Amino acid sequence: MSQNFHIDTGLIAQRFAKAASSYSEHAVAQKIICQRLIEMMRRHIAIQIPRVLELGCGSGHLTILLQQNFQIEQLILNDLYPEVRQHFSAAEQLDWCIGDIERLDFPEQLDAIMSSSVLQWMHDLEQVFNKCSEALKPQGWFCFSSFGSENLREIKTLTGQGLNYLSLEELKEKMCKSGFEVLEIQEEQETLYFEHPKQVLQHLKLTGVTATSSQHRWTKQSLYKFYDQYQQFVKSPAYEGIQQYPLTYHPIYCIARRVR
Repeated sequence: MSQNFHIDTGLIAQRFAKAASSYSEHAVAQKIICQRLIEMMRRHIAIQIPRVLELGCGSGHLTILLQQNFQIEQLILNDLYPEVRQHFSAAEQLDWCIGDIERLDFPEQLDAIMSSSVLQWMHDLEQVFNKCSEALKPQGWFCFSSFGSENLREIKTLTGQGLNYLSLEELKEKMCKSGFEVLEIQEEQETLYFEHPKQVLQHLKLTGVTATSSQHRWTKQSLYKFYDQYQQFVKSPAYEGIQQYPLTYHPIYCIARRVR
């Protein structure tokens, strides 16, 4: 997967670790995406899933929903940094697989692999799909959300910083090539609104998304230019003195099964 810059996995871990305390409160779009993914999964998957691996569990939005909606005997959680365990109760029956999923050996004989808002960070998504296929039992489930080309389009337009995302068709093609049958795949757009562009940047920082901007340095001049240019995305005039500055999320959801 190509990017506008080199993805520094260490930087990603650092930024998300720094945002750990604020992520759960401010990751509004990510919560919506997790809920939507669960709704899709429930249409296809039986309530009992014995052995599950979650990639990039973060503060546990998807984890909690998995536990609430499915009967899981063994839940194995992955994330880049060990501090992520602070979001989970020590009493919970969880297993851990800490580290970069592109370098880790996956647990074997899994019934399902789940992931939300993580796979867009991969250097080689095809390799990750292959690892998932190999780790799953035949007919095992692979369910995830990632992001499409319109994701955070306002930021990329103004700063030139951001990921180059795969399209729905490209994701589906890679999945099929890795031995999956895609049962359902769809995309949506979720828009958050803020009172000022400064709050947009604060939101991104508090959710760790600034890991995409390792080469971008703000100055007072560039900040004011950013604030001024952000006006172009406001579609309606000020309402009671408050303008609505949009930030676009473009989730893609996929429900698939291993066929070989």
